[in-house]
Amino acid sequence: MPHAPTFPFLAELTALRRDIHAHPELAFDEHRTADLVASELESYGLEVHRGIARTGVVGVLRAGNSGRMIGLRADMDALPLPELNEFPHRSKHAGKMHGCGHDGHTAMLLGAARHLAAHPDFDGVAVFIFQPAEESEGGAAVMIEDGLFERFPVESVYGLHNWPGIPVGEMAVMPGPVMAGTCGFEIIVRGHGCHAAMPHQGVDAIVAGAQLVQALQTVVSRNLHPCESAVVSVTQFHAGEAWNVIPEEVVLRGTLRSFKSEVQETVERAIERLCSGIAAANGAQISVHFDHRYPATVNSVHEANFCREVAAEVFSGERVLTDVLPSMGAEDFAYMLREKPGCYVWLGNGPGTGGCTLHNPHYDFNDDILGFGVAYWVRLVQKALPQAGR
Repeated sequence: MPHAPTFPFLAELTALRRDIHAHPELAFDEHRTADLVASELESYGLEVHRGIARTGVVGVLRAGNSGRMIGLRADMDALPLPELNEFPHRSKHAGKMHGCGHDGHTAMLLGAARHLAAHPDFDGVAVFIFQPAEESEGGAAVMIEDGLFERFPVESVYGLHNWPGIPVGEMAVMPGPVMAGTCGFEIIVRGHGCHAAMPHQGVDAIVAGAQLVQALQTVVSRNLHPCESAVVSVTQFHAGEAWNVIPEEVVLRGTLRSFKSEVQETVERAIERLCSGIAAANGAQISVHFDHRYPATVNSVHEANFCREVAAEVFSGERVLTDVLPSMGAEDFAYMLREKPGCYVWLGNGPGTGGCTLHNPHYDFNDDILGFGVAYWVRLVQKALPQAGR
């Protein structure tokens, strides 16, 4: 394993990370975490702003004379997931855990703020954005609606996520789409209920729903160019209560994932056609509702190339991965990248064995990568806001 960059406060940072892990808080309820973050930033001497998207915290660090400003973002919220780990810093709150590493993201960005406050070897303004509610609630969008970029008009914004499956000491940096957009769907199939022994007296919503589940598997393979990517997954099928009654109604739910808005549109129209056709074939009524959630996370080319240069200085060039496939998972940093150019990178968290994968009840952030994350953020600020003559 490559030797991690060292900072004199890494032991304290590890303890802080584990403290956050032990006290997970869900979307817009990150009060203890926000208090901790604000207290730490104030102790470093940063200008601190609170209450953006309710529990969001922003720290501002100014150095030199330049008015140039960049943003660095970490997410703070946990998951509604029971933790199955047994180590001392496991969750103290039943049904909640840091199963995605936001505790580590918060700690690394605090570490960068601490180092840069003590060694302000840059010229400009670094804005440290600690965001609530990344998991499903769109906290990034709420911060933007609350005036984040009006109050802090950064020229670019950067995000980081730990990534199980990428070795420690490596980072993935790709231009273009890196995380998918996500959309939920609900399909309601209405038939005519009847006795199960007399199916000719009704319209079987279960048969129509089953046909629809099968037909949905052709949406991607038969409507998109083979080089385009999308996922259509049915995750729920609800129908009936009695063993001898054909129910009146079936409800299907699931998720759509894609990297392009035009692909999303094609998928939605194909689903609507299938619903209409299967309804007509079965004499049923079928309606579909799409719940558009996070857009795709798309890195701007210039900023991605810049982050590659930064990562190459921190990790060495051969440990900067540039050809990793994007993920069909979603990320609300996408909202920030729709407002500002920027780049979202993956920091290797290790092999992901023994359940140490994202959103798994056995997951834990790897403290061995804290130094790498701090070093990446520090070098990014130094390189984006260089002092004269450097």
